[in-house]
Amino acid sequence: MTIDLALEIIGTIVGVLYLYYEYKANALVWIMGAIMPALSLIVYYNAGLYADFGINIYYLIAAIYGYITWTFPKNKKENKELPITSTPLKYYIPTSIITIILFIAISFILINFTDSNVPLWDSLTTALSIIAMWMMARKFIEQWIVWIAVDIISVGLYIYKDIYFYATLYAIYSIVAILGYYNWKKLMQHDNN
Repeated sequence: MTIDLALEIIGTIVGVLYLYYEYKANALVWIMGAIMPALSLIVYYNAGLYADFGINIYYLIAAIYGYITWTFPKNKKENKELPITSTPLKYYIPTSIITIILFIAISFILINFTDSNVPLWDSLTTALSIIAMWMMARKFIEQWIVWIAVDIISVGLYIYKDIYFYATLYAIYSIVAILGYYNWKKLMQHDNN
């Protein structure tokens, strides 16, 4: 067994735990969210998925931010976790613009400075993932919709790149993202009552 395959298998197991905690809106998602990218860096680099490699560095940083945001209330008198909410309308245009800028910038880098043979798909999943992770850290329910798109595209990308355990994991992510959306919707309604 190669080190890449071992890391891919361990990363897949951690990824399943990540999904479970995300589905439950449990702050332990961020612990798993720090472990998985640390394991994935080598796998993605060796597969030539440089944007995925880069985003895993972002995921490590986002995991710290997400954990702090979810577990330490801004108003210490309230002493409760950040609630699940809908994304405020004022964020739709800025996040769309940022996604497009990220996609163009990442594509430019991958096309001109790497040997990636999937620069556009790699750039698209990376740009969307950056936005989805930020939305998740703020507990915006629509983060699930963005993750569904990322997960479905990633399944095809990972099959193409012969990263079959991660392709399977992202197929599972796709299903859980749909279920997660409805679970968070229930949790959000429960919190508002």
